[in-house]
Amino acid sequence: MKLFRKREPTEKQNKAENKSVVKMITTTGEFYYAWNGKLYESDIVRACIRPKVKAVGKLVGKHIRDDPAGGLKVNPDANIRFLLEEPNPYMTAQQMQEKIATQLCLNNNAFILIVRDENGKPMQLYPVPCTMAETKYNESGELFLKFQYRNGKSGIFRYSDIIHLKQDYNEDDIFGESSAPALASMMEVIGTIDRGIVKAIKNSGVVRWLLKYTGSMREEDIKRNVQNFVDNYLGAETDSFGAAGVDAKADVQRIEPKDYVPNAAITDRTLERIYSFFNTNKKIVQSSFTENEWTAYYEAEIEPIVTQMQQTYTIRVFSRKERGFGNRIDFEANNLQCASLTTKLAFQAMVDRGAMTPNEWRATMNMAPVPGGDQPIRRLDTQVVNMLEQCLNNMNEENYVQITNVMGQILKSAYIDMHGGEKSEKEN
Repeated sequence: MKLFRKREPTEKQNKAENKSVVKMITTTGEFYYAWNGKLYESDIVRACIRPKVKAVGKLVGKHIRDDPAGGLKVNPDANIRFLLEEPNPYMTAQQMQEKIATQLCLNNNAFILIVRDENGKPMQLYPVPCTMAETKYNESGELFLKFQYRNGKSGIFRYSDIIHLKQDYNEDDIFGESSAPALASMMEVIGTIDRGIVKAIKNSGVVRWLLKYTGSMREEDIKRNVQNFVDNYLGAETDSFGAAGVDAKADVQRIEPKDYVPNAAITDRTLERIYSFFNTNKKIVQSSFTENEWTAYYEAEIEPIVTQMQQTYTIRVFSRKERGFGNRIDFEANNLQCASLTTKLAFQAMVDRGAMTPNEWRATMNMAPVPGGDQPIRRLDTQVVNMLEQCLNNMNEENYVQITNVMGQILKSAYIDMHGGEKSEKEN
């Protein structure tokens, strides 16, 4: 009886398949860093990405239906509204968006899994906390993503059920380029500087004084004399008033430690390089920006993510037929919160002309909405122009006399209202 035998080849042949792999920043191995830690553990990196993450978390998703037949409607489907507000039982929309933005900043890739019901309608959204993502194709050419999780397990999902956000999209057909190679050298410099400062502080406690005796002495006598010198002249409560004296048997020498610590200019230049990599600056990181500086940062960093989220959410949540009826997902960012009080008060003119609703303006002032504040309003002179335009459109050969009289009454009423009502009319 043979205890061991050669393993027979399986009948199923392994077919060559096209696939690409992206390793996330949290893995060790190919993208293992010299500073012996994850990228997110760096205080500099976390400070650089925090303003962007917080801004993405404040985005408010809304379901818009712009149907020419039914008009413009906001959040017409309660299920989609709940999906955007409560994506899953464990996260709110703000929490999930911050988590996704963090992954996007660190890995240039972020994945959201769409859980659908038996009819294909989206029910829940989950961020995918993977350490590696790999593309796979079935026999018909449909794309799947295989995710490797932190606990060692894996999962395969259709790419059509994945909301995939990416940046630095260059060589790979599916994934964004990893930021690890570009950041590795800069983070190594930062780690070396930090370790050098710690080492210099530790070296501050080394030997500072050397007592060299001219004659031979026993070891216990040397220790006793050194201790007496320390107690008499180097102690904090000594009575020597900073003066020391020794006899000819000993020669006192002072040792100056010379530890190299990089100057502030080198450290600042390295920080500027990291700030430039994340397209930020010191004022953004420390929240000391002006409204113009924040507007520039928003347009450069936040607005591209908003556009990508709107497009990817719309394509994955709605079918092609539903998009044909004007359904889409919009993410609104109240970028006016950081505006000055003067700028916020100037938006009163936008409310008068119907460009903003009263509640939208009140939101910029951090005030609660009021009943009826969601309806746009217009100044009286603007309403008069619209009424006159409507009269001219309805005028014809039969009713031009009546329309002219109506227009005269409208102009008269507007004049009275603009010049003090009935009192002004009597005075004239």
